[in-house]
Amino acid sequence: MTESNISKRSRGIALALATVTGVFGGHRFYVGKIGTGLLQLATLGGLGVWWLYDMILVAAGGFRDADDRRVANWGETDSSAQEEGISNEKLELLLDEIDSLRSEMGDMNERVDFLERMLTSARERGAIPPGAPPL
Repeated sequence: MTESNISKRSRGIALALATVTGVFGGHRFYVGKIGTGLLQLATLGGLGVWWLYDMILVAAGGFRDADDRRVANWGETDSSAQEEGISNEKLELLLDEIDSLRSEMGDMNERVDFLERMLTSARERGAIPPGAPPL
């Protein structure tokens, strides 16, 4: 395979992003696939199926970037980072934002779980009739 068919993006970074933010399409934004990244964000990774498929592709080296080049190298080339103005500081800021998003999603999940427990408790006490539509 020629060098022009290999992406300058790192498979390691793509795999890390797919692991941490895969259902939100973080790895797709990283390789420049903004449209499908937004679709994955809206569908939560195709309810996990699309995310799992992408995880396998990235790990196997078959994932492609926006220019249809394989994301095969484990390390990002220095020239691509300089060309696109990506610095370690920007990468750290992005990872901090991702951690913050994960924390917020965890909090939201806990709130939804609490609400479900409260509704179940109210239904068991008879405060909500069995055939009542959900709120």
